Amino acid sequence: MNVHELKNLFAETKEYTPEHVNELLDFTKKSYIQNEITILEYRNLVRELELQGAFIPEDQKEISI
Repeated sequence: MNVHELKNLFAETKEYTPEHVNELLDFTKKSYIQNEITILEYRNLVRELELQGAFIPEDQKEISI
């Protein structure tokens, strides 16, 4: 799966288009946790989304550690 396919899946699932790449990052994490994508797909998507400006908000970093 690539980012374009992820955007399409997001729009299909949520019935709206994401306004920020962080929404796609959250969607990617949820998809991985629910075993809908593989670890390889997850890593590649996260890497690409981070290159496009996605980030974990500072207040969420403490929770995820």
